[in-house]
Amino acid sequence: MSDLIVKLTDANFEAEVINSDTPVLVDFWAEWCGPCRMIAPILEELAPEYEGKLKIGKLNIDENQDKTAQFGVRGIPTLLLFKGGEVAGTQVG
Repeated sequence: MSDLIVKLTDANFEAEVINSDTPVLVDFWAEWCGPCRMIAPILEELAPEYEGKLKIGKLNIDENQDKTAQFGVRGIPTLLLFKGGEVAGTQVG
């Protein structure tokens, strides 16, 4: 994973996403998810292009079930865009 993509956890989610000054695109994913692996290179490509304007983070749903449940993630991949600590956009699948 690129240094420009943040590894998110239940523990660091508030600091990295909710309290972020810049918008954050969060990828809810899992190791076993084929479509999730297809999205990964696209996020890697976008990270340097949007550096300083958009933070990109990945949250493994198997390891971080609290935030997965909190945001009602039922299918993956799910991308949530956060602005000002609130969900501003959602894309599933």
